[in-house]
Amino acid sequence: MADRVVAKIAAQAAREALDALPPDAVPPHATVVVHHDLARVRISLELDYPCDIGGRCGAVRHQVTQRVEVLAGMKVPEVAVQVERLHSVRTRGAVQGRTR
Repeated sequence: MADRVVAKIAAQAAREALDALPPDAVPPHATVVVHHDLARVRISLELDYPCDIGGRCGAVRHQVTQRVEVLAGMKVPEVAVQVERLHSVRTRGAVQGRTR
C-alpha cells in the first residue's frame, strides 16, 4: 500500500481522536514511511489551550495505531505527534471582541 494512502488514513484517524478542532486550526496532517508491513507515522496538529496536551496526543497515537492496523493491515511501531500550534481560548476571545 502506498505511503500517501496510509497517510490519509492516519490523518483521518487523528481528526477522529480530537473530536473538535479550534475554529481557525489547520486539520491534522500525516506523513508516513511504509516498509514491508510496518508504517512509521508522523502527525502534525493544532490544539486548543489550555488542555491536557499529553492526553490528547496519547489519544491521537492510540487512534492512529488502531485505524492503520485495521484499515491498512500494517503494524505501527511509531506514531510521532507534533503539536504545531496552540490556540489560546483567552486570546481568541480577546481578539474577537476588538473592533476598529
